[in-house]
This record gives sequence, structure tokens and C-alpha cells, in this order.
Amino acid sequence: MAGLVAGKRCVVLGASSHRSIGWGIARALHREGADLFFSYSSDRSKTHLDPLVDSLAGGARFPRVRCDLGRDEEVAAFFHAVSEHWGGQLDVLVHSVGHAQAEELTGSYLDITREGYAFAHSISAYSLVACAREAAPLLEAGGAGSVLTITYAASTRVVPDYNVMASAKAALDCHVRYLAAELGPLNVRVNAIAAGPIRTLSASAVKSLAAGRREMENRAPLRRNVDTDDVGDVAVFLASDLSRCLTGEILNADNGFHVLGA
Repeated sequence: MAGLVAGKRCVVLGASSHRSIGWGIARALHREGADLFFSYSSDRSKTHLDPLVDSLAGGARFPRVRCDLGRDEEVAAFFHAVSEHWGGQLDVLVHSVGHAQAEELTGSYLDITREGYAFAHSISAYSLVACAREAAPLLEAGGAGSVLTITYAASTRVVPDYNVMASAKAALDCHVRYLAAELGPLNVRVNAIAAGPIRTLSASAVKSLAAGRREMENRAPLRRNVDTDDVGDVAVFLASDLSRCLTGEILNADNGFHVLGA
């Protein structure tokens, strides 16, 4: 039986470790038959990515190309490589990226620096715009493109210690809406998944998220935590033709936690 995304050409940005949401999405897409193309940000990150990709059935054939999302020239070069590999066509762009300087994730929100703000927003939010700009003609040529990114409830609520990343996620949510409106006429959909507090390496820098996971288990309607497999399955839906009428949406993959009051 063919998978839900069988044969779809999918770029995955942010599959940084076995605990990352990007890797959970990549595994789910692979399970459902997708052809994959990965980015890495540095030689060090490639040493973590290579064994993961090679562990997939047929993974040795999936390209891995450097892309520092803080540099427009590297973003352009990366999507040129994608275009060369797939003959100018692309079906799915997965943007699972979020990074801030560690010192901006502790202490007072008033102490966020201009430099720290610019860095977090450049990598975690603006990079979606930069990547969508380069990917748009490839997605249009593919016939029915899907762009998906990962956000978090801190974009609309106060989460202790999330600080500058909260503002970056709020900007990311805004980008989703504007890109959905602009790319819709090209038959390209843009959506986000608001994942619950998952135990990733990036999340380990936010001390309050461990308490958030305990609270979700105790209070979420489904009384359990979310993991990268859960988010991966939601991503498969957004990448597949089953979600062909959805764009500009933020889907909450949090076991219903978002419906609760204080």
C-alpha cells in the first residue's frame, strides 16, 4: 500500500538530533514514502545528522547540504542544490528551526538585548520567509506545494524563561498567515504545528518546560505528553493531499492543552 506522501519531494530543515522535532517529522515522512533532502548548519551538526539519515532504509541516497539560515547566500545556494537534484520541482518544505542565545532564555524579559533579539528572530522566524522565497518557484512547479513550520503556545501566552523565543514564535505565526495569503495563488499551502513541550535539546535550555510537561500529563484532556512521533504524524497530514484545503492554519498538537483556562 502506498504511503500518504509516497513519491513527494520533501526538504527537511532542522533534523538536528534524534530528539529533534525535525527528525521526528523526517522519520514519519520517510515511513509514508517521501523522498528526502536534508540541511545542516555546520560541519559539527553534519556529524550528528549523517548517522540518523543513514539509519533510514535507503537513507544513504538522501542528500545533505549545508545551509546556515542566517546567511541569504547559503539559503539561495541550498535551494539551488535542491532544484538541481529534483529538476526544479519540490513538494514539501519542512521548517523545524528555532535557536536563541542561551543567555536570552533566562532572567528578566526586560534584559533581552538588541543583538539577542535580532539573532533569535533571524534564525527562528525570518528564515521561514527567506526559505519560502527561494522554494516558491520549485513548489509551484511541483504542482501543489506544502510549507510547514513548528511554533509553540508561548507566542500567545507567557511561558517563564521562553523570553526572546516567544517573540520569535509570534513573528513566525505572523509569517505563516502572510505567506499563506501570498503563496496561495501558486497552489502552495503554508501551515504551522503548535507542538506541546517536547523534551528536545533546544527545549532543555528553557527550564520551565520540564514543569510544562508534567502539567500537560496531569491536566491535558488526553492526560499524556506529546512526543516527536505525534508531531511527525500531524506533519504527514499537512504534507499530504488530505490537507489540500488548509492554509494559514496553526494546528495544536498538544493533547488538547490549549483549550484549558488557568
